[in-house]
Amino acid sequence: MMLPSLDRQGSLYTQLYRSIRSAILARTLLPEHRLPSTRDLAAEMGMSRNTVLQAYEQLLAEGYIESRLGAGTYVAAHSPDEALAVRKEVARRAGESPRSSPRHLSEYARRVLGAESASLKPADPKLRIDFRYGAPNLQDFPADEWRALTAQRLRRLNKASLMYAEPAGYLPLREAIVRYVREHRGITCSAADVIVVNGSQQALDIVARALVDPGDRVLMENPTYPGARTAFQALGAKIEAVPVDGEGLDMQRVLRIQHRVKLAYVTPSHQFPTGGVMMLSRRLAFLHWAHGSQAYVIEDDYDSEYRYSGRPIEAIQSLDTFGQVIYLGTFSKILAPSLRLGYIIAPPALTATLQRIKAVTDRHTSLVGQEVLTEFIKSGQFERHMRRSRTRNAARRRALLKALDKAFGDTVSVQGENAGLHVLLWFRDRPASQIDDIVQRAAGKGIGVYSIAPYYSGTPPRAGLLLGYGSLDEVEVVAGINALAQALR
Repeated sequence: MMLPSLDRQGSLYTQLYRSIRSAILARTLLPEHRLPSTRDLAAEMGMSRNTVLQAYEQLLAEGYIESRLGAGTYVAAHSPDEALAVRKEVARRAGESPRSSPRHLSEYARRVLGAESASLKPADPKLRIDFRYGAPNLQDFPADEWRALTAQRLRRLNKASLMYAEPAGYLPLREAIVRYVREHRGITCSAADVIVVNGSQQALDIVARALVDPGDRVLMENPTYPGARTAFQALGAKIEAVPVDGEGLDMQRVLRIQHRVKLAYVTPSHQFPTGGVMMLSRRLAFLHWAHGSQAYVIEDDYDSEYRYSGRPIEAIQSLDTFGQVIYLGTFSKILAPSLRLGYIIAPPALTATLQRIKAVTDRHTSLVGQEVLTEFIKSGQFERHMRRSRTRNAARRRALLKALDKAFGDTVSVQGENAGLHVLLWFRDRPASQIDDIVQRAAGKGIGVYSIAPYYSGTPPRAGLLLGYGSLDEVEVVAGINALAQALR
C-alpha cells in the first residue's frame, strides 16, 4: 500500500481518513486488501498511533473497512457507496424518487397538505419593496436593549433556567401579562389562566386540538386569517363562513345557522383582514348566541396595540360572564415574529386541558426568552418601545394613505386604515379575476403586493390587495405605491 497523501485541510486524522477513503473509492485500494496495522502506519507516516486509530475507527463505522479478529484490517468487500448506487438504480427502474409522494400519511397530514398555505410562503428576495403583511421593520426592534437584557440574564444563569419548566410558562411573565391585559384590554384574569405559547399559531393549534373533532363545525369570519382556517381544517373541521361588514359579523346570518357549532373564531377588535370593529351591541348578541349554542369562542387580538385614534377597544373576553371566551395575544407584532412568544388566556374550566396539550406539543416555550421578555416589561422598556412603534407606524400609515390617494384617486377605496399594520385596497373598476394579473405586474416592477383571495371562502367581491406597511419606511411606501400605479397603467 502506498502511503496516504495528506491535503493539510483539517485535523490529521480527518486528512488520513479522507485519503484512505478516496483510495478505496478510486479502486487504488481494492476490496479485501489488507491494510497496515495502526502501529506500522503511524510509524511510516510519522504521526501518533491515536491519530491512525481515529481514522480507522471512522472508516470502520462507515463501512469502508472491516476488522477481522486475529487477522488484521481489510478494505470491505462492498463499500457503502456501492450499496447506495444500487439502491438509486433500483429506485430509478421502479420510477421512484426521493421527492415523490410519501407513503402512509395520516389523515391529519393529508389535510395539512391540502389546506390553503399562502400565509406560509417565504418572502421573495428579488422584491425591492415588499408590502408583505406580518414582516417586522428591523429598525424598530430594540436590539440594544434586548441584547443588554439577554446578556444580563445569561450572566445570572442558574440551574433552574436550564432545566425543564412549567408548560404554562414562566410565572413572572404570566403575572406581567395579567397586569398588561388588565390595563390595556380590560381583561380580569389571574396568572393561573395564562399559558405562554410559541406565537398565536401554536395557540390556535392547541385550542383546536382541545375542542375540535373531525366533522365538527367551526364558525369563522369571511374573510379571515388563513392560518386559523388551516389549523381547524387540519383537524377535520367543517368551516361555517359568515360574512362581515364594517361593524363585524353579520349576526343575522349567525342566527340562521342550522347546524351545531362547536367553536367560533373571531377578530372583533380589528377584523382581519378588513379592519372592521365589532360594535358593542353585536358583541353582546354574539356572546348571547355562543352561550345558547354552548360554543367556545376564540378571540384573536393580534394587533390591538396599534390604534391611531382613541384608545384600544376592550376585548369581548371582558364581557364574558359564562367562561366561554378563549383570548389569544401575541408579542410578534410589537417585537419580532422570530421570538415566537404569545399567550392564551383560558377560561378556568379549560386551563388544565390546554396546559396538558401544550406539554405534549413541545413541553414548554423557551425559558430564557420568557425571562428576558419579563425583564423587558418590568423595566418599562416594553411600554416605551410600544409608544415609539405606534408613532412610527402611524407615520407609515399616513404616507401610505397619502400616496394611494395621489396615485389612484377615487379609482380605489381603502378599508381598515384606522388601526393595525395593514390596509385592504379595493379597486373599484376591476373584477376579482384580475387580482393575479395585478400581483404579477407589480412583481415585474420589483414590488410585492398580495391578493385578498386566500382570505376568502369563495370569491372576493372585486379585485383587492392586502398591503402591509409595518416593515417599510415612508420613502419605500411612497416609492412602492408609485411603482404599483405605474405597473397598472
